Amino acid sequence: MGSSSNTNTSGGGSDKDDKKEDKGKGKDSAEPSFKEGDRVLAYHGPLLYEAKVQRIENLDDAWRYFVHYLGWNKNWDEWVANDRLLNLTDENVRKQQELEKNQVVDKSIKSGRSTQHKLKGSNEAKADKDDTKSLVKGKKRKSQPGTEDKERRSSESLLVSQFPLTLKKQLVDDWEYVTQMGKLVKLPRSPTVDEILKKYLEHRAKKDSKINDSYAEILKGLRCYFDKALPAMLLYKKERDQYNEEVKGDVSPSTVYGAEHLLRLFVKLPELLAFVNMEEDALNKLQQKLLDILKFLQKNQSTFFVTVYDGNRKGADGSKSK
Repeated sequence: MGSSSNTNTSGGGSDKDDKKEDKGKGKDSAEPSFKEGDRVLAYHGPLLYEAKVQRIENLDDAWRYFVHYLGWNKNWDEWVANDRLLNLTDENVRKQQELEKNQVVDKSIKSGRSTQHKLKGSNEAKADKDDTKSLVKGKKRKSQPGTEDKERRSSESLLVSQFPLTLKKQLVDDWEYVTQMGKLVKLPRSPTVDEILKKYLEHRAKKDSKINDSYAEILKGLRCYFDKALPAMLLYKKERDQYNEEVKGDVSPSTVYGAEHLLRLFVKLPELLAFVNMEEDALNKLQQKLLDILKFLQKNQSTFFVTVYDGNRKGADGSKSK
């Protein structure tokens, strides 16, 4: 994650401003430290993520802020206190980058032992899932009995709590390249989604000689779902023209796109699975297998994902990308 053009680098403020510049820690004042629309850095576990304050409220004489993590699905939106927010300054961006660097070093030192933090879903965060429900149900529907339970089921998903940190950063970088810098993943990709899933099946077969047909069925379903979901919910606006150019006739998106877009699907899966009519035990087993695929992507991150995006294209508005 890089610094934003909105970064506040001005100085010369009062002591109160200086204190606010570093952190929102300490006793809450009558005025909130941040206002709606502010771009901030928010702690989530041991790392800092760029976020936007969407709502604020004073609860029991303490200010709290409802934030949206930029580049992340609304499923991660949550209420946070002052002590989890920092102003978006050059100094704090450097702190963010240092934390990410230390996290990578810490993981390499403790190899063989998981150091991934479990993201805690806020019970108060209510994500807008209309678009997702539209895809699953075929049309938008108003709240029905049991919807809240399904949303809670989504927030408690194994895929949410155990999403690898390095892949989360991959998603944010992907979002920045496409939406902020106007660069796209060059197509067709190699390996494609289809090839990645085949590699995973080979990996499982070597690891477990008694592998059953359930993995093959899950991969077949995942491939099919990717093909359906890509044009409906996995593309940014700036990628639409590219999709129309590359996917024509009987061409399947899974034979054109690669790990970058497959990873976006995994972000959507928790809320989609929350509306699947499955027994809890069966759903947990399915999530364990999907999580194993996610870890396979992480293990092969350096070879499956691109490091350079293509900026030599025209955008949807006809202008040339940077």
